[in-house]
Amino acid sequence: MAITALEIENLIRESFPSAKITVEGDDGQHFAAMVIDESFRGQNRVQQQRAVYAALKGKMDGSQGELHALALTTKAPE
Repeated sequence: MAITALEIENLIRESFPSAKITVEGDDGQHFAAMVIDESFRGQNRVQQQRAVYAALKGKMDGSQGELHALALTTKAPE
């Protein structure tokens, strides 16, 4: 079952309601996302990305995951 960029954005927004979120990709499996949120301040990149992956609620889990690949950029606002 394919997933859309909007669905990914909505899942991330549930955990990061004030974030600036951009999701690109249109093949239903491979996407790129940028998430800029104040909650990332003071966290390292691994911590930030783990928080975003957790927001995806298992959509990337294993071979049965709806989302095959997500190139993820995270940071705090400048």
